Amino acid sequence: MEKLRKQDALDYHSQGRPGKIEVVPTKAYSSQRDLSLAYSPGVAEPCLEIEKNPEDAYKYTAKGNLVAVISNGTAVLGLGNIGALASKPVMEGKGLLFKIFADIDVFDIEVDATDIDLFVNTVKAIAPTFGGINLEDIKAPECFEIERRLKQELNIPLMHDDQHGTAIISSAALLNACEVAGKKIEEVKIVVNGAGASAISCTKLYVSIGAKKENILMLDSKGVLRPDRDDLDEQKTFFVNHTTKAKTLEEAMVGADVFVGLSKGNIVSQTMIQSMAKMPIVFALANPNPEISYAEAIAARPDIIMATGRSDHPNQVNNVLGFPFIFRGALDVRATQINEDMKLAAVYAIAELAKEPVPEAVNLAYGSKNITFGAGYIIPKPIDSRLIYTVAPAVAKAAIKSGVAKHKITDWEAYKQELINRLGLDNKLIRTITQKAKQNPKRVVFAEADHYKILKAAQQVFDEGIAKPILLGDVEKIKKLIAENSLDLGDVPIIDPRDKSEEERRIAFGDMFYKKRQRRGFTLYEARKVMKERNHFGAMMVETGVADAMISGLTRKYADPIRPALQIIGVQEGASRVAGMYILNTKQGPFFFADTTMNVNPSVQDIVDITVLTANSVKQFNITPRIALLSYSNFGSAEGDVPNKMREATEILHKKYPGMIVDGEMQANFALNNDLLKEQFPFSDLVDKKVNTLIFPNLATGNIAYKLIQEMGNAEAIGPILIGMKKPVHILQLGSSVREIVNMITIAVVDAQAKK
Repeated sequence: MEKLRKQDALDYHSQGRPGKIEVVPTKAYSSQRDLSLAYSPGVAEPCLEIEKNPEDAYKYTAKGNLVAVISNGTAVLGLGNIGALASKPVMEGKGLLFKIFADIDVFDIEVDATDIDLFVNTVKAIAPTFGGINLEDIKAPECFEIERRLKQELNIPLMHDDQHGTAIISSAALLNACEVAGKKIEEVKIVVNGAGASAISCTKLYVSIGAKKENILMLDSKGVLRPDRDDLDEQKTFFVNHTTKAKTLEEAMVGADVFVGLSKGNIVSQTMIQSMAKMPIVFALANPNPEISYAEAIAARPDIIMATGRSDHPNQVNNVLGFPFIFRGALDVRATQINEDMKLAAVYAIAELAKEPVPEAVNLAYGSKNITFGAGYIIPKPIDSRLIYTVAPAVAKAAIKSGVAKHKITDWEAYKQELINRLGLDNKLIRTITQKAKQNPKRVVFAEADHYKILKAAQQVFDEGIAKPILLGDVEKIKKLIAENSLDLGDVPIIDPRDKSEEERRIAFGDMFYKKRQRRGFTLYEARKVMKERNHFGAMMVETGVADAMISGLTRKYADPIRPALQIIGVQEGASRVAGMYILNTKQGPFFFADTTMNVNPSVQDIVDITVLTANSVKQFNITPRIALLSYSNFGSAEGDVPNKMREATEILHKKYPGMIVDGEMQANFALNNDLLKEQFPFSDLVDKKVNTLIFPNLATGNIAYKLIQEMGNAEAIGPILIGMKKPVHILQLGSSVREIVNMITIAVVDAQAKK
């Protein structure tokens, strides 16, 4: 499990603009006329329309896409009753998840009220603002009464996610686990450890999907809920089992088919797991420490089907699989509530999705050739982009069918496309490649480890399991920097190429370098001497397999670390040059720009080579490259060295690489605007293809373009990614941020995985 350090968490929330969410205008506001329309006097018109017909609030305001995340802070995560104000970071985080997974806007509202009447009345009073309400982190038993009353008295979708989120996801997992185990849901014996809000809601939903109440044993901190106990409230009394003799968890587990833990860590032993029935189903959902660790459970029973709440094991029961898409579907049909039918629709949709072929992007992220339905995959992965257009329509259909929808969708294919378009494509790529890097972290050598930013980035990738750092530089200086900045890099190796302890390896590296460069101006003495320089030493570590990739360039001119890398490692087989590529993460998805750093004025053949290198690199991210060769003209509309070069390169690419999706020469606006391209140049091979890769005619245009978009378009730039090298060496921008360095390290690890 990756480490999340206290200071990192505090810095994340405090640096830059404090908090995690902001309000962004959706209409023009640059002129006085805009402001007059936005506020007085123009705003009066929609106000009057809404007064006449309240439903018009969905037409003229953001209500239809606005959810309130509301808490009183009485049961926050694993923190307990920390109060309303202290819960705000969690509620902001929930708002962030709503936005990035389902494009739902959120106001987080922290209500300083533990009295049920006061809390309910407060929520009712502010409800007209919202299209839906997500209750969060409210302790039991008050949460049951609060939700019951609000559902009864409001006419917008409302759900307490702590109760129903885990219930929906674990129910989908339970259905599929039973299928894999060859068991029937109505016959399985279930033990539920925990009797709080989540456990009770989970178990009620298990009954709704077919489990028999008489086959369920529920336990609280005092043991099995039995008829001879006089300390049970109404919610617990519902699950009293009148037939069991078991009193303890150990006794309850004997012969059980299913264990669901919603309690606390490390309370289930291997002996208990061994006492369960054949092919036991174990959902150890306490976080961060499950009721029994994954390793212990697997060791105890090889036939086990196991799920946890953790991301570092198969079958993560994560509420993010449900709540964003449940609210998305409910909002889109203006449902008056989230009813049982809608929750069950989500259960079955999630369960069925796990049986579908897994997209390559998901396989890529988890380092698998083919994730398939079975004991290790009973619920979809959280990064599966199909969730929004699978779960949301299922919920919307259930709302319509059950009569709680005020708006009916008739064109479901159009609705699916609308949902796809809502996806926050700007962050999917980096999440995918980060997950892929974690599957098989590689050794990355840092040539400038005597810099705080490098050490901070090294700590982050070390903690997150993305890479295995190797630090080059003065050992004492690096250790001092680590201590001064309260970093913790454990036993990460620190190597000083100048130190006497490295003399033998330095000489060996120098001799190898001499053989490579003896006819290119290097003497043996010079070759050995230059190995004291970290970029040469680091490149040789990669060349000899001591490291898998190298990162440099934070404090040097771009050419300085590239030169030794080219001299020592060289270009990949079949390539005549290297090039620099940037990834620009935008709301429309990732775009790949080349060449942005290496070739000043490439020839026709150079453009062909750069295009092929870029296309192959894009494919590494499991993305089909759709390539436009850019110029200031469109398909011969102007003559000149630049358009002629790009036109000739396109002709060569069409002949030599007939399967490549590429066209040019064309202006950038036609490349990026399909409607414009289709209208003016319907013959283009890129019509209806959504271009994602741009090849520039020279270094000036490529470099200027990516920097303009990065600064003015608010896009995240990842790069420069050095493409065409035989082994991974990546050069940072001068003065890169820690986040940019981490992104480049992640790219380097994925690059190393591909080259292996």
